[in-house]
Amino acid sequence: MSNIKDIEKAILSLPSSEFEKLKQWFFDLDYQRWDEQIEQDIADGHLEDFAQEAIAEFEAGYCREI
Repeated sequence: MSNIKDIEKAILSLPSSEFEKLKQWFFDLDYQRWDEQIEQDIADGHLEDFAQEAIAEFEAGYCREI
């Protein structure tokens, strides 16, 4: 596998249309991985405390329409 400098050099040599495709692919991959991490955190219960806190604040009337 190439090192990061080789990858950077290859990216810099791309025509703009190919760079745009790569950029969109990279953003899509980043969002997909973020979504997967959030789903895993939810499944593992890591967000349960935040959810319970939000529900308690809602039920206590601390919410307002935005």
